[in-house]
Formats: sequence, C-alpha cells, structure tokens
Amino acid sequence: MTDTADRADLQRSETDWWHRDHPTFTALTGFFTGMLFVTAVPGGFAGVLRLLFTYETAERWFPLVTLALLVPLGLLVAPRTRRFGTYMAIGMVLTLLVVLGVASLVLWFMVEMDA
Repeated sequence: MTDTADRADLQRSETDWWHRDHPTFTALTGFFTGMLFVTAVPGGFAGVLRLLFTYETAERWFPLVTLALLVPLGLLVAPRTRRFGTYMAIGMVLTLLVVLGVASLVLWFMVEMDA
C-alpha cells in the first residue's frame, strides 16, 4: 500500500511542478485571462441581458458590466494573487489598445477610400 502511495506522490510531483514553480505559468495564465476577460465578459453580459430583457432594458443595464473591473482590482489587492492580477491587468490593457488601434486604422482607411 505504501509503494502505491509513493508512486502516486512521485507522479503528482513530476506533473505538478510547473503549476507552482515555473516562473512563467502565472504570467501567461494571467495575461491570457485578461485578454479573454476583456473580450468575453462584455459580450457574454450583453448576450445574457438581451436574452432576458427587451432591447431598451438591456441597453440601460449594460453599463453594469463595468462592475466586472472589480475582479482584477481585487486580485491586485490580495498579496497571494497580486502577480496574477498584474499580468491580467496587462493583458486587459494591451487587448484594449490593440482593439482601439485596429478600429481607428480601419475607420481611417474607410474614410480615406470614400473620399
């Protein structure tokens, strides 16, 4: 029985090392969580509101999605999750910058081609 438990512990330690010890695991997961958070949360919130309410009511309640910004702020406050929250905030900001940059470039291109 002890041999089986030792093998299970050894296998768990061999496959679990990168979750707690690898220096880039927290950074990568935080960054991509921030990217997903910026894109999926507002869209999902709008979709759920639209399914539950009329268009006017959903439009009136949509600004409540800004309360979702409290999640990364809470992660930044707690010492145990501060590193993850920092990289999540970086992912959110960079995603917003890319989306705004591409949207402005497309708008500029459309205006220039129309003239």
